[in-house]
Amino acid sequence: MKSLMGILWLLLCTGSQAADYYPSRSQWLEKAPAEVGMDGQSLQRAVDFALANEYSGSRDLRVAILEGFKAEPFHQLLGPVKKRGGPAGMIVKDGFIVAQWGDLERVDMTFSVTKSYLSSVAGLAVDQGLIADVDDKVADYVWDGTFDGEHNSRVSWHMLLNQSSDWSGELFGIRDWADRPPKEGGLDDWKHRRLNAPGTVMEYNDVRVNLLAYSLLQVFRQPLPQVLKQQIMDPIGASVTWRWQGYEHAWVSLDGLNMQSVTGGGHSGGGMFVSTLDQARFGLMVLREGRWRDRQILSKDWLHRAIQPSQPNPSYGYMWWLNQGSKKWSQVEDESLFYAAGFGGNFIVIDRTQDLMILTRWLEPSQIGEMVSLVKDSL
Repeated sequence: MKSLMGILWLLLCTGSQAADYYPSRSQWLEKAPAEVGMDGQSLQRAVDFALANEYSGSRDLRVAILEGFKAEPFHQLLGPVKKRGGPAGMIVKDGFIVAQWGDLERVDMTFSVTKSYLSSVAGLAVDQGLIADVDDKVADYVWDGTFDGEHNSRVSWHMLLNQSSDWSGELFGIRDWADRPPKEGGLDDWKHRRLNAPGTVMEYNDVRVNLLAYSLLQVFRQPLPQVLKQQIMDPIGASVTWRWQGYEHAWVSLDGLNMQSVTGGGHSGGGMFVSTLDQARFGLMVLREGRWRDRQILSKDWLHRAIQPSQPNPSYGYMWWLNQGSKKWSQVEDESLFYAAGFGGNFIVIDRTQDLMILTRWLEPSQIGEMVSLVKDSL
């Protein structure tokens, strides 16, 4: 629905390619696919595909989480969990909504898409000089013993961001080896495993991601949800309904104040709880290289770094997945695409070449490549 103000804005910008469209705080304008050079019938096939391929796990996410991570020893729910809704999503071209489905205002968990929010908070710290260099050792900033020892003292911010730190220890009662342990071996093998040299092997591990959140809390000396709200979500016009949660016992004292250390995912509960519309605003900010209207929220330099293939895993940057390497979608040739991904089929797919964003909630995860291919076919 186009408001009078929205129509006036469009008239002012007619004929100018310099002014990108950004939604207002209260409204996001729509366009027919043909108006932005897309085929409506092809696009509808992508929407129908998303609706027909809902994530197969239970809508009671307590059940889905415990089933999905039952191989982890001692796994339990430690933070908030919320029952999910049905499939939902948006396709945004040139800033305008060209397709949508499901309840866009419903707040749902988004699991490891939270990691990409966390990466952005790390970017704020670098942009503002709170972290001088990503290659700095984290022990130079966090000196409470978390990074003591010959092995852990070698861990840098760069390694935490691309998940190659191989940090070894316990954070809020969870051992690093208990998170997504190898399929072979048992407790004794995992406890006494041979450590990898920091920076050489990428391992998807939420304990170490939560360690990044804990370390950034020490740097900002302010709860990360406040940092995210004040410096990203409020400036992009997000609602007040989203929440960033941590484990119920993950509290630390800083400057005489108790602060919760949040998680970078939700497989033990917690993480970002956010509506599709708010998540799309975050994605549009990233699509536009960190800019929102006349404000540079995140530097282009940071977002460029965030999507560089890491040496340990060419499919991964700074908590953004890349359509390259072993994780490349067989259905999509374009290797410039990058995306955030979370348990249960939560995705933000960014295509800067086409000024295109695909955002899906509760799509069967194995079907994301086909979904993206269908949308690309509509161009």
